[in-house]
Amino acid sequence: MVLLLVFVTVLHLVTLAMLLISTVEKSWWVWTDSEITDLWYNCFHDNATNNWLCAATDENDWLQSVQALMVLSVVFSSISFLVFVGQLFTLSTGGLFYFTGLCQGFAGFTAFAACLIFTFHRKDILDSTRDLKTGHFGYCFILAWSCVPLLLISGVLYIHLRKKQ
Repeated sequence: MVLLLVFVTVLHLVTLAMLLISTVEKSWWVWTDSEITDLWYNCFHDNATNNWLCAATDENDWLQSVQALMVLSVVFSSISFLVFVGQLFTLSTGGLFYFTGLCQGFAGFTAFAACLIFTFHRKDILDSTRDLKTGHFGYCFILAWSCVPLLLISGVLYIHLRKKQ
């Protein structure tokens, strides 16, 4: 049982870190090696100074939805972890971690919705006159998608996890 508890805790922390990285880091869409777009900025690599020059993205409803859902996912997962730690000390023996699992499930569904919106509305979100065939999804987008099943699996594990002595 201790191994399951350690596994669930490590899984939760890994997915939380992955969510945070995918929300904050700048690689949701890659146009070229020197031009990338994320949820917050459009960035160009300046070869002369070897720095990234970033400007705020043009706001639209779809982008704001993705931003809000990814931030909500991080918040739900963070709350879930804090509640889990609190329940470890306050929950009676034999109790289930329902609230923790529910928060983690909500984190999974909000990340899923954000990824779906970005997938289907990337033309509107990127607001570019360029052809989308010249770019591809970045590693943060892939990281966000990979968080979805991990969040949902950990949510189900929390619901079935019982507190023992």
